[in-house]
Amino acid sequence: MIMSYVNNFEFQTPDMINLESAADFIFYFTLYSLAGWLLENSYNYFTNGKFLKENFLFGPFKPMYGFAPVILIYLDKLELHWTIVLILCFAIPTIIEYLSGALLYKVFRRRWWDYSDSPLQLHGHISLPFCICWLVLAYSCLKWIHPAVEYIYQAAEPLWYWIWPAVSLYFIADLVMAVRKHSMVPDTINTIDTID
Repeated sequence: MIMSYVNNFEFQTPDMINLESAADFIFYFTLYSLAGWLLENSYNYFTNGKFLKENFLFGPFKPMYGFAPVILIYLDKLELHWTIVLILCFAIPTIIEYLSGALLYKVFRRRWWDYSDSPLQLHGHISLPFCICWLVLAYSCLKWIHPAVEYIYQAAEPLWYWIWPAVSLYFIADLVMAVRKHSMVPDTINTIDTID
């Protein structure tokens, strides 16, 4: 069954990657990254009594929450069997969270979340209970949230085409400033106590 999907999978050619698809990507990435920031800070408020927790970026965006839905939205267009969709909804956010945590720790010697005290965790970067939460959240996003977001995007599209290049430059500037800021921190192992 999986091989039939692989055999029928067509990769986008460079001529299919255009400004319109880039604008779509940036819109969904921006919206879901902002939603992730709100979700995490709300969770932090209910678990620790404090709304704002330290963020890697300066702005109110969590890129992990932007990349996972965008990848899943693209894969969902392949009209995969629902079991494959569920597996992807579990695997994609989990892989992104693990790779993000491992990369941030490797480069900056810091943890912005730590699951070390959680059951069934791997290197403190992921834990099974949270991976199951990501599965539910990702599936809900694909089936119920994203159709509403697409409707919002259709309404905002004419304006968005004028501003998306500036939003892209903002993300690049924020990333460069964040890397610079965190690179200047002394080479010690710091852990943020709240879980991402």
